[in-house]
Amino acid sequence: MEAPRTHVSRVVSLVPSLTEAVAHTAPGLLVGATDWCTHPEGLEVARVGGTKNPDTARIAALAPDLVLANEEENRPADLAELRRAGLRVLVTEIRCLDQGFRELERALVDGCGLPRPAWLDDAQAAWRDARDRWDRVRPLRAIVPIWRKPWMVLGRDTFAGDVLAALGVEHVHAAHPERYPRFPLAELVAEDADVVVLPDEPYRFTATDGPECFPQPAALVSGRHLTWYGPSLTEAPAVLDAALREALGRR
Repeated sequence: MEAPRTHVSRVVSLVPSLTEAVAHTAPGLLVGATDWCTHPEGLEVARVGGTKNPDTARIAALAPDLVLANEEENRPADLAELRRAGLRVLVTEIRCLDQGFRELERALVDGCGLPRPAWLDDAQAAWRDARDRWDRVRPLRAIVPIWRKPWMVLGRDTFAGDVLAALGVEHVHAAHPERYPRFPLAELVAEDADVVVLPDEPYRFTATDGPECFPQPAALVSGRHLTWYGPSLTEAPAVLDAALREALGRR
C-alpha cells in the first residue's frame, strides 16, 4: 500500500525556479522565498535572504511543512541546519531537461502533495516538439558565457546546455571536465563557433555589454528561459528559438 502523503500547507522555497513553480501551481502555499525569487511578479511572501546565505532562523520561525532546495544552488551546511531545526527539506538535482521534468513532479506532487499541474504536461509537449523539429538539422556551434571578469562559460553536464541541445545548439565546451570553466577572452574568441549565446543572468549581458567582444553574431537570451525549470519551460523553446534566429538573421 502506498504511504499517505504528508499534509503540506506552508512551503519555503530557496530556489527561484521552484518558487515560481509552486506559486503558479498553488497560490497561497508559499510562505517564504529568497531575495532572488523574482517570479511571479508581485509575489508577497517573507523573504529569507539569498540562495547561498539564507536566514535559517527566519525560515524555522516561519514553521514550514516543507523547504524546497537544490543541490547546486543551495549550500549543504544551510540545509543541514534546517534539518537540525526539525524541518523537512526536499533537495532537487537537475542537470538536464528530462531530469528537470521528473524533479518538478517530485517537488510538486510528492513533496507538496499537489495534483500534477497541466502546465508541466504542456512544457513537456513543447520540448518534444522542439526536439523533433531540430533533430534533423545540423547543430549550431555556440559559445555560452555566463560571466565576465573572469570569463566563465557553460561546460559539461548543465541544464542550460541540455536546453540548448534540444534546440539544435551544441556548445563548444560541453566536454570540458569542469561544469563552468574559466577562459581568457582570447581563447574564447578563437573558438570555431557559429554564434555566441549571452543570457541576462547570472551575469546581465546586454546589447552593449558582451557582443562587442566576439566576432560571431550574438544571441541575447532570457536567462529565465535558458536556466529556470518551471512554468517558463512552456514558452522557452519559442522564446530561445526566436532569439537565435534573430541573431543569425533568419526570419
